[in-house]
Amino acid sequence: MKTISPRMSRVGFTLIELLLVIGIIAILASIVIVAINPTKQLGDARDAQRRSDVNTVLNAVYQYAIDNNGTLPSCIDTTDRNICLTNSCAGVTNGCNLSVLTGTYLVSLPVDPSGATGNDTMYNIQLTASNRVTVSADQYEQADALISVTR
Repeated sequence: MKTISPRMSRVGFTLIELLLVIGIIAILASIVIVAINPTKQLGDARDAQRRSDVNTVLNAVYQYAIDNNGTLPSCIDTTDRNICLTNSCAGVTNGCNLSVLTGTYLVSLPVDPSGATGNDTMYNIQLTASNRVTVSADQYEQADALISVTR
C-alpha cells in the first residue's frame, strides 16, 4: 500500500497565493472607487438640491405676487439680500424675511444642504433693474457657475 506523505495531505493556499489574491482585490477596489468618485456624486446631489430649492423659493414668491395683485414680499428690492429663517433676521446681514411664504406657499423655507447654521438659509433674493426676481445659492460645489434662477 502506498503511504501519503504529510506534505501531500495538506490542502489550502500558500501565503504567496493569499497575498496575491488580496493584492488583486485591493487594486480592483481602488479602480472601482475612483470610477464611482463618491465625493463628486455627493456634490452633484447637493447642487441638484440647491437648484430645486432656488426654483421652489422663486415659484412661491411669484405665487404670492399673483395672489396679492402683483405685490412682492416687502423685503425684495434691488439689494442682494440673504433669505433668513425667522421674522427678526437676527444675525443675517442684509436679511430678507420671507416668512409670509411659509404655510400657504411653502411648508418651510429651504436651507442649503451643506448644513447652513443659524438664521441664514444661504440663499439670496434680489429684484433686478428690469423688475425680475433672482434667487441664487451662496454656495455650490460641482456646478460650473453660480446656481441662480431669474424670472
